[in-house]
Amino acid sequence: MPKRKTPLIIGIAGGSGSGKTTVANELLKNVGSHRIAYIPHDAYYRDLSSLREEQRKLINFDHPDSLENELLIEHVIQIKNWQKIYLPVYDFTNHTRTDKTILVKPQHVVVVEGILIFAEPKLRELFDVKIFVDTDDDIRFIRRLSRDIAERGRSMEMVIEQYLTTVRPMHLDFVEPSKRYADVIIPEGGRNKVALEMVIARIEALLKHSENLDSENK
Repeated sequence: MPKRKTPLIIGIAGGSGSGKTTVANELLKNVGSHRIAYIPHDAYYRDLSSLREEQRKLINFDHPDSLENELLIEHVIQIKNWQKIYLPVYDFTNHTRTDKTILVKPQHVVVVEGILIFAEPKLRELFDVKIFVDTDDDIRFIRRLSRDIAERGRSMEMVIEQYLTTVRPMHLDFVEPSKRYADVIIPEGGRNKVALEMVIARIEALLKHSENLDSENK
């Protein structure tokens, strides 16, 4: 039986609130979610259910060690080998991993999205294309503030304190330096229609080539 073409693994990184999730969603919408396997790094936060609530609040969630990169690397390798994976489901309100998982089937294109995905060398080397979404700090903070209050049960004071104590320092230490590994930098994320159209056109061309090979091998 002919071997299938290895999936294209695309990494999308950028600071918190940069618009990288919007970029990923635009790719899914325009290329087709049925043709892309989507893996968010946020799903791989370590399970802190063994800690008391007061202890969980002291964890630096913006440091690479707060994420189970070993499991993500394992999953990316599996899906690159045309194996299905079970994506963890994380509860951001309680800082715990739930018992639920989401089945992700392999596709010709795999999108991995997250703040720190380029900061981990072993993970970074798995990406065929590395995209960094670059957005001004004030815009990113406003977006994070709105999201955390609306979706994650945080107060304004909590968001501001976390931003000043961990988010901003970790961005400067890990996220911003990782930009140098990017193949493509997209300013303003999902609002940059020209850059998005170029990326989408490239993915479509690669998908067409892979799908044609599959048809010939049947």
